[in-house]
Amino acid sequence: MATYSPPPGTADIFEAEAREWRGIERIGADVFGRYGYGELRTPIFEYTEVFQRGLGGETEVVQKEMYTFEDRGGRSLTLRPEGTAGVMRALSGTDVMNGVEQRVRYFGPMFRGERPAAGRRRQFHQIGVENVGRCAPLIDAECIAMLAAFLREIGLGDFVLDINTRGALDDRGPAEELLRNYFSQHIGQMCDDCKTRLERNIWRILDCKQESCCKIIADAPDYIASFSEASRTYFDEVRRALDALKVPYRVNPRLVRGLDYYVHTVFEVTHPALGPQTAVAGGGRYELFLPGEKRPVPGVGFAAGVERLLLVRDALNIKFEEPAGPAAYLVGLGLGARLANLALADQLRAAGIPVELELEERSFKAQLRSANKSGAALAIVRGDSELEKNIAIIKNMSDGEQTEISADAIIDYLQQRS
Repeated sequence: MATYSPPPGTADIFEAEAREWRGIERIGADVFGRYGYGELRTPIFEYTEVFQRGLGGETEVVQKEMYTFEDRGGRSLTLRPEGTAGVMRALSGTDVMNGVEQRVRYFGPMFRGERPAAGRRRQFHQIGVENVGRCAPLIDAECIAMLAAFLREIGLGDFVLDINTRGALDDRGPAEELLRNYFSQHIGQMCDDCKTRLERNIWRILDCKQESCCKIIADAPDYIASFSEASRTYFDEVRRALDALKVPYRVNPRLVRGLDYYVHTVFEVTHPALGPQTAVAGGGRYELFLPGEKRPVPGVGFAAGVERLLLVRDALNIKFEEPAGPAAYLVGLGLGARLANLALADQLRAAGIPVELELEERSFKAQLRSANKSGAALAIVRGDSELEKNIAIIKNMSDGEQTEISADAIIDYLQQRS
């Protein structure tokens, strides 16, 4: 029989790893819930326009990385490359346009046609939040503090937080002109991607990681000085709030994030365990047009890559506690005993007691090996003789000690031990 691997950039997740995923999601739901964020689940694919309009047609995600296809009705659909645009589409049916705040959290798979690498898959997963409908520096700071609290609770307290400002939309023109005038003088020495970005999206040059470009970017002019006083004041208030919340951060004027919808505060988190070039989470404030609306809706949020969070936890040798084995393993000698054990297992599970049992005809020794492998503390053994006497033999798997009890007392016996 042929063996097939999953497609490049995807992965199978078995129970041992899935337990780690559930731990991340559980802590996220708990932490975000304390801040008033309720769960929202959106479709895995959306109309392509949702992402083109929401993320910006000139972003590299839209230009190069989306999985777009035509359905049987001739509609253009796209597997979601990120969470925000779909969340905003869903919220378009609420009263956020009237300034009513909506706080939502999400968790699920995203899809981008990138070159697979450690911590970067074509199907990857994000856990994130969106606070939509209102705009204030302290809302931004609270959102960042919530991310910090989440990272601490999953064991990543040594994170590094970079923040910056993109200014208001009205600040873009003067800042872009300043940057374009500078980079156009050096573009011949820069990578091919930056040559394209010079015309399409000047901001993305600041995020380039190519060594030849980094040297030029380091000497770029201070575009923040060209922002309005109101924008600079907004950023100052975000920083004062983070100071009050005792959230450590660095101001990084080269941090811009990759999507067109960002305004004012942007932020990104790295961790020493993965190195300074690999972000584990990021986000910021944005203004995004909802379908059918002529004015944008303000919001702030972040997303964390679950695969990358788990890479950090693995590098730090942090694991969620493994569940204990079943309370007991039911050993049945003969068909009558296996049938009786099947009924007993059903009763025990209904009482909240986890058990495993042998359902095939196997030797006593083979069943005990299975009981030992299961991690069960006890083996409950019954054969024809035990059924006739309405008893069971309780075998302690750690020391081999055996106890005889009435079959009617098995549930009470196990409940008292739990």
